[in-house]
Amino acid sequence: MKILIAAAGSRGDVAPYTGLGVALRDAGYEVALAATQSFAPLAEEAGLEFRPLPADPRAHGAVQGGRELMRAAAAFLTDLGEGFADTVAEGTDLLLLSTTTAPLGWHVSEATGIPSMGVYLTPTAPTGDFAPVVAGARSLGRFGNRAAGRFTLHMADRVFEPAVARLRERLELPALTAARMRRRQDEAGWPVLHGFSTALVPRPSDWAAPLTVTGCWWPYVDAARRLPAELEDFLAAGPPPVLVGFGSMAAGEGERLGAIAVRALRRAGLRGILQSGSAGLAANGAGDGARAGSGDGDGAGDDVLTVGDVPHALLFPRLAAVVHHAGAGTTAAAVRAGVPSVTVPVAADQPFWAARLAAIGAGTAPIPFRSLTAEGLADALTAAVRNPSYAQAAAAAGRHMSGEDGAGTVVTAVRRLAPSSPFPRRSR
Repeated sequence: MKILIAAAGSRGDVAPYTGLGVALRDAGYEVALAATQSFAPLAEEAGLEFRPLPADPRAHGAVQGGRELMRAAAAFLTDLGEGFADTVAEGTDLLLLSTTTAPLGWHVSEATGIPSMGVYLTPTAPTGDFAPVVAGARSLGRFGNRAAGRFTLHMADRVFEPAVARLRERLELPALTAARMRRRQDEAGWPVLHGFSTALVPRPSDWAAPLTVTGCWWPYVDAARRLPAELEDFLAAGPPPVLVGFGSMAAGEGERLGAIAVRALRRAGLRGILQSGSAGLAANGAGDGARAGSGDGDGAGDDVLTVGDVPHALLFPRLAAVVHHAGAGTTAAAVRAGVPSVTVPVAADQPFWAARLAAIGAGTAPIPFRSLTAEGLADALTAAVRNPSYAQAAAAAGRHMSGEDGAGTVVTAVRRLAPSSPFPRRSR
């Protein structure tokens, strides 16, 4: 059976599916990952077939304001839908769809008869247990949370509407709104497996039976991979350092963030590693591999190292704490390593995950991105590293995570859906 995992978004929206894909491949299935072209190396490193999706969120540029953001998102999704059917047609017996690709994949599934399941990284179905993850961390009460959840899905359907209309026309399907298709899927009990840990978010008490929480899916890391020699040397040269990184966030703000980070680290008396990421984070404007200084400023020296992309699974267990944007993947990786977090959420679901870390005691109170200062970051770092309760809470949550088999649960679900043979195709 040929399985196609379709995902789109930033690195954190795609990388976990490499580990999931490898688990499915090891279970005997043929697995392909469909994503935008920049993620081809991730699939290739994992040994998965790669199928490019014809869209790039960067092509629509940086946007400011709600309406402009909605227009940019709609344009990205329309591009995505344009080639979705072609990607599936290369040979697919089962579609595994992410939050972003599901509202398009449903229509492809209807046109081709190829079954599908959801594989989501965050909770999206309305619940009274908490407000929508994109609405921040404050509960609105059970009724308010559910109402806000329904409104959030309504707004998402509006963004998808142009892409859906164009895709259905291309597939020669009768007109159907994005909202009506979502209702149809809900009424049919479409299964959605959620790749996050109940250590962070217990399964909502009011979710329907087809919505399950499996535990995390981790990005693939080759067993032979090692950290760069310079990073190993830095780790060995002193006490465990703090990592500061913002992943795919804060593009163009690297110089400001680097200066804040270095001053905060020195104020707290800690060694640090700056991960460049999309922000171009660096100590005093230096590039990858540059060392920052000792002393009170942000000049050159030996107490801070700037690095590029390194696997969280290899680096995080060797740290004293992690300063991060609270993306779902980075949040889970810090907990898995038993390392305290200092969160600086930027946008989207990040305030939600930051609040969850604080709620379980594995992270300090979130620092809003626009309120970040060297003094505030230093105070939070001092608390996270010197107060053992944060590491203890992270370790306890990490032990909970270790008892979950996220990828294995998906493999079991796929086997139940198709125990022996490929699915029949619908004739058209």
